[in-house]
Amino acid sequence: MIGLSQQMRLGLRLTPQQVQYLKLLQLPNLALEQRIKTELELNPLLETADEMEQALEQAQPDEAEEGSADEDRTDGQSKDSDSYTLEDYLNDDLAGYKSPESYRRSDEEEEYERPIASTVPMSERLMNQFRLQGDDDTDFLIAEEIIGNVDEDGYLRRELELIVQDLNLSFGLEIPIAKAEQVLRRIQLLDPPGIAARNLQECLIAQVKAGAYEAHLKELALKILEEHFDDLKLKRFENLATSLHVGMETLKKVIELIQHLNPKPGEGEFSAQENYITPDFIVKNDDGDFLITLNDRSLPTLRINKAYRDLVAPKGKKASKEAKDFIKQKFESAKWFIASIHQRRETLLKVMRAIVDRQRQWFEEGEVLKPMIYKDIAENVGVDISTISRVVNSKYVQTEFGVYSLKEFFTSGLETDSGEDVSNQMIKLRIKDIISAENPKKPLNDDKIAAMIGAEGVRIARRTVAKYREQLGIPIARLRKKI
Repeated sequence: MIGLSQQMRLGLRLTPQQVQYLKLLQLPNLALEQRIKTELELNPLLETADEMEQALEQAQPDEAEEGSADEDRTDGQSKDSDSYTLEDYLNDDLAGYKSPESYRRSDEEEEYERPIASTVPMSERLMNQFRLQGDDDTDFLIAEEIIGNVDEDGYLRRELELIVQDLNLSFGLEIPIAKAEQVLRRIQLLDPPGIAARNLQECLIAQVKAGAYEAHLKELALKILEEHFDDLKLKRFENLATSLHVGMETLKKVIELIQHLNPKPGEGEFSAQENYITPDFIVKNDDGDFLITLNDRSLPTLRINKAYRDLVAPKGKKASKEAKDFIKQKFESAKWFIASIHQRRETLLKVMRAIVDRQRQWFEEGEVLKPMIYKDIAENVGVDISTISRVVNSKYVQTEFGVYSLKEFFTSGLETDSGEDVSNQMIKLRIKDIISAENPKKPLNDDKIAAMIGAEGVRIARRTVAKYREQLGIPIARLRKKI
């Protein structure tokens, strides 16, 4: 039986404008710049103020017009975005989110950008070296295909059989695997040696063969890498000394030779453009007062295009009803986009200010971090925890001690015997100091490190020490053992 009933529900829904603001909030400045460019292409009512002098003149009317203009003029800061209507737009020229002061600051603080030198890609350098070794066209073809499959670490992850199979099918050849192996061995001896190796063992062997070392040490190093690689990985030095029939002093020299080899011969080949972080914030210490600025000078200044005013003016009859409806729709979209960017800017600065206030000692000295979680900043700023998460996501800050991710300032704490909390970053530094001072012949295990830190008044479990040690990239005690 069908019936009618009444229900009361309490729910939370986000408006499209709020969703847009939250999406913009989590974008770093470089991604936001691309997002603005996309919006400029989609919305004809949005434009950038390319000529700063013209924007300043429009944003600062003459004294004779100030009395009447202040009643009608609006920008992203002077009025609430809800109160700015299409009628206001008909009497207005500029709607943006940057003030005239920011125009002048961007112009005066324009910094010199160092030109980036062009570099020759590693693949091209390797091929140039390989061409000096012979004139066999088939060898060149194989080498080019192998080098093209080398990853950023310098390793050949693709099977050589598949590379040969592709060449045979594409060029109608019958290249044997043995010939491809010969070409691969020649490539591995190029500069940097060990390039195009298929595993770590092969990479280290190629580097030893290409290096200029003492004949005796070179022979022992090759024998270790080729026949006793497992003992080397597990640092079974007594087994190695027995198998090679050498003393510990000689073995120590051979191990040092191997340890100075490069396990990633292709590393460090990133260009400056690929390996450059643009900070979103800049924090400067001015005699105890921290100046926080948002690094948004590369963002274009947005305003609403005034060329569409005549099309929607009450007396204008130049456009059809459909065109006027389209302009009204795009006007609302442009207005909310500008307001969202302005709101994003204010939220970012509030959150960064709260982080600096709470971690003031770190920004002064660059060492001590206090325990701090998202909830602490959310309560300080008066926003939800998810908002703090979006602000921190993929954002960086430039300080006097370098460029850091905002996530690094959020750390959990461990309780001491006195009831105080200590940041886990401080515990990690203590673990690192303990390991650096240990006896290399008898490294400390995680239980002993936990006991040492516990004796200093910090309650910490062995598994917590193991977790922090792994995060620091420090191996277990057995693998830290040295001769």
